[in-house]
Amino acid sequence: MRKGLVYKSTGIWYKVKDLNNTFFECRIKGNFKTKNIKSTNPIAVGDKVSFSLIDEGNRKIGIINKIFKRDNYIIRKSVKLSKESHIIASNIDQVFLFITLNNPPTSYNFIDRFLVAAEAFKIKVILIFNKIDTYSKNDFEDIEKIYKTYKSINYDCYKISSFSIPDIVKIKKIMNRKVNMFCGHSGVGKSTLLNSISPNLNVKTSKISEVNNSGKHTTTFAEMFDLENQIRIIDTPGIKGFGLVDFDNDKLSDYFVEFSHLKEYCKFKDCNHINEPNCMVKKKLDQKAISASRYKSYIDLHFESKKYR
Repeated sequence: MRKGLVYKSTGIWYKVKDLNNTFFECRIKGNFKTKNIKSTNPIAVGDKVSFSLIDEGNRKIGIINKIFKRDNYIIRKSVKLSKESHIIASNIDQVFLFITLNNPPTSYNFIDRFLVAAEAFKIKVILIFNKIDTYSKNDFEDIEKIYKTYKSINYDCYKISSFSIPDIVKIKKIMNRKVNMFCGHSGVGKSTLLNSISPNLNVKTSKISEVNNSGKHTTTFAEMFDLENQIRIIDTPGIKGFGLVDFDNDKLSDYFVEFSHLKEYCKFKDCNHINEPNCMVKKKLDQKAISASRYKSYIDLHFESKKYR
């Protein structure tokens, strides 16, 4: 029996690297696919697994028979109807969430949904405001508003160009000795930055569609890459929407970092920060100490979760 780390998942085959740094093409044992698994992908990039080798034709392939306990994972509702969710990646040290003002646009709601999913597992998120070399003066003013919204609540935020050497060096330094995940809509520049950081990878990229102002899926499956300084990067396919699963709605306000420390000052311990009297969150909202866009995302998620309970 061998132990290894999943570097790529295509849904049928898994690229696994063993402890001797040898890669094997693996598949899942028998009915492992559906047994007690509510996800469309029972095995995700970043999973630690055990597998055995068998002969198939003139090559050896691996049969995965166990997933070791995950430290964390990023999960969202699946676009498929047969299962509940899709695990994007697991055992992550930090996520780089790419944000663009246009080509394609990234909404506050999308950002906040992603942050909630990460906060639920205490995964550090770094917000990358990409393509600043393409913005007009008015665009800069708009992106600055979004930037300040998250910088003011202590998220690490960086305004970059994927073609700027100082920016590339800065981002690469943050990734040292960590498992990093790149995430965001299609076309936000994830693969472009990855190629700038490590040109030898030659990850496929494509232009934005002029018809709907959205990106094309050039990264079809999540895949992990090894770089120098013990850097691992998981490049992920572009995400259109981010439906939340696997979190406790009663703890939703804890995942909005600027809300969590205000709860103790609310009149009711179980305050939902909606219609309750003497709510400190609502008070801070009225004082504009809390972003209206963040509060709107909270309300949307609160009622969405109750609807699907």
